[in-house]
Amino acid sequence: MSDANALNPVVWVDLPVVDLTRAVAFYQAVLAVEIETQSFDGAAFAVFKHNSGNGACLVPGLGAPTAEDGPLVYFNVDGRLSAATVAVAAHGGRVLEEPHSMGPHGWRAVVVDSEGNRIALHSSTEN
Repeated sequence: MSDANALNPVVWVDLPVVDLTRAVAFYQAVLAVEIETQSFDGAAFAVFKHNSGNGACLVPGLGAPTAEDGPLVYFNVDGRLSAATVAVAAHGGRVLEEPHSMGPHGWRAVVVDSEGNRIALHSSTEN
């Protein structure tokens, strides 16, 4: 787990996945980030690369992902919202809400990832 960011009460997110390889490919393409597959006590998972602060990982076997309810995790795609949204469908996801303004809070698109999780893609700018 990463070093906690004292200004953010959320320190870590485990995202449930059905197919770890497919989920890693989806998030690497959509977020344009590195994700490292690891294992501990025989259980495989994949960690989003981070230097410090808060983080997240993809974990098989946590239960069924949901596109309808539950928490909505926002991922930073600053300056790449349009490109990231296009990459969603190309990598097995679907767009629920096209990119739209949230007023002074930036822009977002709400999508379903390749595993069925509802997530938000966030940018401070329209593109």
